[in-house]
Amino acid sequence: MTRFKVLSRDEMTADQRQAFDYVETKEGRVRGGPWTAYVYRPELMRLQEDLSYYQRHGCTLSERERQIAVLAVCRHWSAEYPWAVQVRRSLKVGIETAIIDAIGAGKRPVLTDPGEKAAYDVAIELMENHRLSDATYAAAEKLFGLPKLVDLVGAVGFFSMVGCTANAFDITPPADAPARLPK
Repeated sequence: MTRFKVLSRDEMTADQRQAFDYVETKEGRVRGGPWTAYVYRPELMRLQEDLSYYQRHGCTLSERERQIAVLAVCRHWSAEYPWAVQVRRSLKVGIETAIIDAIGAGKRPVLTDPGEKAAYDVAIELMENHRLSDATYAAAEKLFGLPKLVDLVGAVGFFSMVGCTANAFDITPPADAPARLPK
């Protein structure tokens, strides 16, 4: 149960409506979840949307690499709403249910693709240790190159913010959401 009143467009201030319209124009719709909190701070909502758009359209990671890292972040934060949304997106890009289930259970998934394995390793190590070891950094930089590694670290940070927002405000998926985060 969300801890705050989710505003309808009619209840928003002019600045909130402008931010709402900005997201709607960019995406064709306004998403729910954490965006229902961000609208209380319109400038943050616009900035968050720009980062979200970049993650989906400008990021140099493959969709699978990004989604594996994102699932690891959602699991780390036990963020139910983002997990439900990202499982749906992960299935769309062809991530196997066994990989999703392993990450959801807090277990290391079997990953054969070097980029997917490195995306998972970087995400997990950053969240668990708050930094990367020299070995993990060197391997990821060699595999991805520095620009792509920056995108990966940015994805971990961006989705950490989404997970923290969902958790702080108790933004949970509806009871009928197809993907639930294992407890």
